[in-house]
Formats: sequence, structure tokens, C-alpha cells
Amino acid sequence: MHNAAMTVPDKNELGILQRRARRLWLAFTVVALALLSLGFLAAGEYGRSEALRALADQSRIDASLKAALLRAVVEKQRALPLVLADDTAIHQSLLSPDARSLDQINRKLEELAASAGAAVVYLIRLDGIAVAASNWREPTSFVGSNYGFRDYFRLAIRDGNAEHFAMGSVSKRPGLYISRRIDGPAGPLGVIVAKLEFDGVEADWASAGKPAYVTDRRGIVLITSLPSWRFMTTKQIPDERLAAIRESLQFGDAPLLPLPFRQIEAEADGSSTLSVLLPGSRPEMFLRVETMVPSTNWRLEQLSPLTATLSAGARETRLQMLAILVPLLALAAFLMRRRQMVALRSATERAARNELEARVEERTRDLTMARDRLQTEIADHRQTTEKLQAVQQDLVQANRLAILGQVAAGVAHEINQPVATIRAYADNARTFLDRGQSATAAENLTSIAELTERVGTITDELRRFARKGNFVAEPTEMRDVIEGTMLLLRSRFAGRMDTIKISLPPNGLKVMGNRIRLEQVVINLLQNALEALGDAENGEIKVRCTETDGRIELAVADNGPGIPEHVRDELFTPFNTSKDEGLGLGLAISKEIVADYGGDIAVETSTSGTTFTVHLKKAQAQ
Repeated sequence: MHNAAMTVPDKNELGILQRRARRLWLAFTVVALALLSLGFLAAGEYGRSEALRALADQSRIDASLKAALLRAVVEKQRALPLVLADDTAIHQSLLSPDARSLDQINRKLEELAASAGAAVVYLIRLDGIAVAASNWREPTSFVGSNYGFRDYFRLAIRDGNAEHFAMGSVSKRPGLYISRRIDGPAGPLGVIVAKLEFDGVEADWASAGKPAYVTDRRGIVLITSLPSWRFMTTKQIPDERLAAIRESLQFGDAPLLPLPFRQIEAEADGSSTLSVLLPGSRPEMFLRVETMVPSTNWRLEQLSPLTATLSAGARETRLQMLAILVPLLALAAFLMRRRQMVALRSATERAARNELEARVEERTRDLTMARDRLQTEIADHRQTTEKLQAVQQDLVQANRLAILGQVAAGVAHEINQPVATIRAYADNARTFLDRGQSATAAENLTSIAELTERVGTITDELRRFARKGNFVAEPTEMRDVIEGTMLLLRSRFAGRMDTIKISLPPNGLKVMGNRIRLEQVVINLLQNALEALGDAENGEIKVRCTETDGRIELAVADNGPGIPEHVRDELFTPFNTSKDEGLGLGLAISKEIVADYGGDIAVETSTSGTTFTVHLKKAQAQ
């Protein structure tokens, strides 16, 4: 009871830790989702603001470059009227106009306009009539047209020079008119005018993909990458001033409508966010930046698309936020999980240790009793094993003695013959000695010694074969095994030994085993083969020994009638025999002997004969 009570607090502690872990994970999940949501929103706002700032900086740089380029184009054309105003030929043509001099002036202006890139260069008399022009060959030639009403003419006469952006009254093309007064000895003679068109500049702006336009001080669009925006306004013009502009025909019959803008937000750096309706599309968000065009009173404004830029900036910043926050949350989760696992492991180990101690204490008595029972069983098992081994040895010895009993009569006959011969040789030797024929007597004594050695060999083989014992495996010559077997069998089957055809193995072919036990196996196989042949006239037994893949195969094949089917299935079962006088132990004991030395016996049988193949381990060369 005490031990069981000790484990209850440990189990309660595990439950408390698990419930606490679940609550902690729930809180961690809520906090992680909140952090991810707030981080997602904050990163999006920060990314958009950074993208907006970067876009504003880049847009201001682009606008400044466009303004500098536009100034360079204008400055290049300003030099042309300045130079022509001091040209002697032009002065002379105004003082003494004639067809020849004016023709030369036309050709000269044509060449200068082409080389300088001006749209048209033309000369106006003091009365406002153009007397020469670079486009004198074209149907829209300015020659003969009256430009006295134009501001660039009136201002040049009054101030000496003027610049005026307007729609051409003849060409119907907008451009910047740069004029210069030509002074003579007695006063003004006329005005030289160079018209600059910005088609190339507008085409470059349009290819950049960012709408750009130039406005004058009244907010009227003069130059633009979107032709439909030309002569529209960026701010509302008072009606009375609007009427005066239209009456001057500076911009032809343009309605001077406001641009399709709606300002969303003005930035601190002077830029602003607009909703713009581009031609042929839905309203889009743009960032507008402004800069003055140096040496003019123009203002250049550029629009940069906002939606894609802000989305990309927000997406990139959110990805960066996730790349930082997710690993941090994962690390926090890992550390929290690790800490929980350590606590749970400690609690589990304590519970397991306490439970183990309780079980150990509870089962100590059972284990002690089981140990005593096991020791008793082990002792009984050891005695049984020893008895079994003794019985097995007795069976092997009984089989061996049975074989000896079967060959005993033949052995007696084998010994009687040399003994009788020894007696005859001994009598003859005595007679020869009496006669003094010592040489002949010595030959008889030598024959007696040889016959005695033969008898000794037979009796030694019998004693050795009859010896009882447990023989360990050792390198054994297969040739000695077969020769010893034949010596023992020769006595019993003296008249039938010629049926055995033996291919003796070469000297040095050794297997792992024991000669006596292996002879017992071979005797059993040969004895069974001889008994299977019986008195058959054509009976034959073949014995061969071969080497294959580190093993030795000993095959005993006969051409007898084969093994009956009812005997074949239990061929190696003890006491299974087809002989009336047999015990059925020979093959069973032979299989046990071969198995003791790591081998096996295989059998193939049919009506044309039976082959027993003994597989043995080859002894390694020493």
C-alpha cells in the first residue's frame, strides 16, 4: 500500500505538466499569430513608405535629368536668332529687299534650320509680314504671312527678344518661338524667329513609361509625353483670364480643360499622390514630382506609377519580416518544447523510478522463489542433458559394436589363415635349422613376421573401432578413413568386395572430423549399399571423394532397386528400417555424427539406384 501511494503524486505531477504544456502552447500560438499579423501590417506600411521614398528620390532624379535635357535643347536654339540678328546679309535684305537677296536668305535659313534642328526659322519685316523662311519650298510656307499680332513679334520689337510657346497659325503645330529684334542704323528693321518643336523630347519621355509634362506659370501643359494632355491645365484658370487666352489664339481652339487628376495626399517633400485617369484605362495611383526647368519659367512634372511599386515594396519587406520573425518564433518554440521535454522527462523518470522501485520491492519475493525453482529446473535439465548425451553415446557405441559383431566371423577367418600359415612357416623353419639351411629358415621367419604384422593391423583396427568416447573434430585424412573402412568390411563381405569401385582421394585431402566416427558413417553407408544389392549379378557400388568451394563431398552410389517410398520420408528417423533384422539406427546415428562436425547427408534415390552424399568441412592447411 505504501509503494502504491508513492506513485500517485508522480502521476498527478505528469498530468499537471501536460495540462500546463497545452496551455502554454495555446498562449504561444496566440502570441505568434498576433506577432505575425502585427508584423505583417507593420512591414507592409514600412515597405510602402520606403518604396514611396525611394520612388520619390528616383523620380526627382529623373525629373531633374529631363529638365536639364530640355534646357539643353532650348539653349541650343536660343543661339540661332542671336547670331542671325547680326547677319549682314539679313540686314541688307531688310534695308533693300529684292527677290534675289530674299532667295539667298531663304536658302540660308533652310540650311541653318536643318543643321540646328529647328522646326522653322523665318524673317519678319517691321510691319509683321514674313519675307523669308526656311520652309519657303513647302505648301505651308510662312513667307507672306502676317505675324504682327503674335506676342513673340510684339515683345521682340519692344524688348529686343522674346520667347513664346503657342500653336502655329499656319502649321497648326505647337512649339516654342524664340525671337530677336534686328536693329538698323535708324532703328528696328524686323524680327528673326526660330520655332522649336519638341516631338523628339516627347517621344523619349513616352518611351520611359512615366508620364511627364511641362507647364507654364499659368499651369497650362505645353510639352507632354501624352498628346491628349496638351493644352490642358493643372489648376483652375479664372474665367476672365481664360477668355483672354482663348482670344489670343495662343493655343488655337484648345478648351483648356483641367487634367484628369484627383489629388489624394500631399507629401512633405513637395511631391504628391494623385489618382490619374490615363487615356484608355482606369484610374491609377501615381506619384507626382515637380522641378523648374532652368533658364525658363516652365515647370516640369513627372508621374511615377505607385501601385506596383508600393505592392512590391510591401511584399519584399513582409518577406524580410517573415525571414526574421519565423526563425525567431521557431527557435522560441524549439526552446520552449525542449524545456517542456526536459521537465516531462524528469517527471517521467521520477515516476518510472518510483514505480520500478515499488515493483522491485513487490516482486522480490516472487523472483527469489522463481530463482529457486529455476535452479531446480536447471539442475534437472542438466541431468537430463547428461543422460541424453550418455544415451546418444551408447547408441553410437551400440551401432559400432553391432557392426563389430557383424564383421567378427569374417575377422576370425582373416586371422585364422595367417595363424595357420605362421604355424606351417615355424615348423618348416625348425626343419631347415636342423638341416643347417639357415638362409631358408630366415626367409620363413621373415614371412612369419609379416603375417604377424597383418594380424596385428586387423586387431588394432578392431580395438580402435570398438573404443568408446566423445571424439573432437580435427584434420582427418579422407584416404585413411576409406582404407580403414575397407579393412573392416573385407572380413564380412570377403566374396563381394569386388562390387565396390573406389576412387581414392589424393593424399593430403583432409576434413574436420574424427577418423573412427567418420569410418562408422562410411561403414553404415557401404553396408546398406551392399545389403541393397544383395546377390545381384551386375551390382556395383561407386565411392568417390571430391572438393567443392571449401567443402568435401563423399558420394556412395549403388545401382540397386532404390529406397521404398514409405521408408524414404523417415529415412533418418531412429528405428525406421526396411530390414527384418535391422534396428534402424545406422543412418540416424550417421546423420548425427556428420552434423556434429558441421556437415550434412543428402540422398537421391530412384528405381535405378541410390546415392548418399556426405558434405564435410574441409580442414584448413596448417
